[in-house]
Amino acid sequence: MSSFAWVIVLLVVVLLVVVAVYFWRVHNGLVRRSVRADEAWSDVTVQLKRRADLVPNLVETVKGYAAHESGTLAEVTTARAEALAAQAPAEAAAADDHMQAALNGVLAVAESYPQLRASQAFLQLQGELVDTEDKIQASRRFYNGAVRDLNTRIQVFPNTIVARRLGFEAREFFDAPEVTANPEPPAVSFGPAAEPAGRG
Repeated sequence: MSSFAWVIVLLVVVLLVVVAVYFWRVHNGLVRRSVRADEAWSDVTVQLKRRADLVPNLVETVKGYAAHESGTLAEVTTARAEALAAQAPAEAAAADDHMQAALNGVLAVAESYPQLRASQAFLQLQGELVDTEDKIQASRRFYNGAVRDLNTRIQVFPNTIVARRLGFEAREFFDAPEVTANPEPPAVSFGPAAEPAGRG
């Protein structure tokens, strides 16, 4: 074999090694980012479930003071069922939107009942809900950051060719609920208020 042929063989071998190393690096990078996105989504679902677990106690507490507000309480119960059934980020985002609206309705009802607002059980549940909402927002940011990193790695060229061949696909973001009716959250005050008419 001539020296020229050896050079060609050596170049082919080097090229194959470079391609193999590139595939290996891209694959491992995508796997790491995919695992990070899965972990981040798991954190989101834990916090969403934690909030859903608070809802029955909240409903029972409000029902003790405002049993006739059955429509509002039914809405939050329905929103809870929807939130627990949601699997994909888009479904969870829509369910989260409904849950926020339903919880805002319950808190608005509580405004009319000073005894409810002064109830230790209600105050504790509200504190836990606020804490959980903060954790949901933090989990959402972490998940969306992990998805952004994964999607960017998948979509840049030439990674996109490798990613498709290896079966990696872009993930959905967990978008914040769209604010439709009220651009500002309802103000919840715990100051003195008059009892609703007809209550003794």
